[in-house]
This record gives sequence, C-alpha cells and structure tokens, in this order.
Amino acid sequence: MSAKLIDGKAISAQIKDELKEKTAALKEKGITVTLAVILVGEDPASQVYVRNKKKACEYIGYNSLSYELPADTSEDKLLELVQELNDRSDVDGILVQMPLPKHIDEKKVINAIDPSKDVDGFHPVNVGALVIGEEGFVSCTPAGVIQLLKRGVPDFDISGKECVIIGRSNIVGKPMSLLMLRENATVTVAHSRTKDLEAVCKRADIIIAAVGKAKVITADHVKEGAVVIDVGINRNVDGKLCGDVDFEAVSQIASAITPVPGGVGPMTIAMLMNNCYEAALRHHR
Repeated sequence: MSAKLIDGKAISAQIKDELKEKTAALKEKGITVTLAVILVGEDPASQVYVRNKKKACEYIGYNSLSYELPADTSEDKLLELVQELNDRSDVDGILVQMPLPKHIDEKKVINAIDPSKDVDGFHPVNVGALVIGEEGFVSCTPAGVIQLLKRGVPDFDISGKECVIIGRSNIVGKPMSLLMLRENATVTVAHSRTKDLEAVCKRADIIIAAVGKAKVITADHVKEGAVVIDVGINRNVDGKLCGDVDFEAVSQIASAITPVPGGVGPMTIAMLMNNCYEAALRHHR
C-alpha cells in the first residue's frame, strides 16, 4: 500500500487528551462542562453512539446527563424536555440523538434547541453563522474531517487545493464545502445528478466521499497523489463495514487515505466533545 494511513483513532485520542487538560484547568476555576443527551426509542446504532458519547465525557471530565425515553414519547413531551434543558444554567450542551421515531418532527426538535447549546451544529442559526463566517457550532463530522487533514497530513496545505466533495447532505456535504472554503480550497460539490463524476473527481487534490454507497469511488476516480477522506459507513455483501471508497484499489494511488472503520468515525465524537468545551467557555465568559 503506497498511501499514508490517516489514523482517526489516534487523532481523536490526541484531541480528547488536549480537552482533558483544558477541562481540568476549567474545573480549577469552578467550571464543570455538562452535556445532556436525549435518546428516544431503542435504535441499536443510536444506543451505541450514546454509550460512546458518555464514555468520552467521562474520560475528558465532563458531567453527562442522560435521558432515555420510550419510543412512544410524544413530540410535545420531548419539546418540553428540550425547553427545560435550555433553561438550565448548569447545562452547556444539548444533543438529541437522531433518527427520532417517525411521529416526531426532527426539524421542529432541532429548531427548539437553544443555538448556544446546539453542540451538534444543526440549528439554522449555527448553519447560518458558518455560511457568513460568524462564531457558532460546526457539525461534528465535517469539523472532524478538517482536523484529519491538518493533523493526519501535516505537511499538506489545504489552501489553494482543488477539493471535490461527493454528497450534499445538510449534515456532511454542505457544511463540509463551507469549511473547505474557509480553509481557502477551491470547492466542487458533486452529487447523484453530477455528469461524468469520474472526470470531476480526477481533478481533485482532495476527495471527500459522503454518499452512503459501498465502494462507489474507485481507482478510476482518483488522480495520483490525491488525499482521500472516506466519510461513508456501509456494509458490504459479507456484512463487513466498508466505506464509500474502494480502499484496496484507491490506496495504491492516493498519497493519504482514511480507513473505515477507524478514520472519520472517531473524529465525530472528538469534535462533539470540542463543541461542548467551547459551549462551556462561551457560557462562562
């Protein structure tokens, strides 16, 4: 394999250790960082995410509050809980684990969270802040990708590079494009309607794949020496975890690449923890 492996586990551990030190310093000033996590229903993947978030809080030294509600909880009940947490001065961050049961309007719930406590970075106020370059919270996966590029490929300067992002979701593709612009990359967002995806990708110095389709990005999409970040998490025909990128083939051509698992995944929680720390700092200014 010729490509350098960008190790998300190691980089996320580094970020958590930095936060642990900073959190200890806050504690000496009498400030405790508190994250409230709400889980509705019993989605197994969501339960794993919530467990991992609790573990990360414990490791760094945050206080975590956990609300596990039955699947038949009404939308009103959930909104009431969100409002109660908005009003609590001892809560810095609020996270409602998605997806929510079908009878609850996700958009309504996201909009109900106080933007200064929206550590997921999904509230329209925070999305708008990102667009115009104001202070706000950035959604965790795209923020994690920036850290992977900066820490995982330290001799690589994003500024001036051609970046192709494949996928235009509100959670990854769109905020990713804005963050790459902030880093002075030249950005193309490709998607299901893009004509000749191969030719578009071949121009890229950086490819960020966030499609949700197993191994859709092949060696034919990648120019020699490109850096490839794989945001996808899929299962292949054998039920094994794999990304949106054909790792075996692309790692022969790319200069650096993230694995799946162990690439972008661990970074999402590290950046959520970073947002919680930032939220506490802002609350105690």
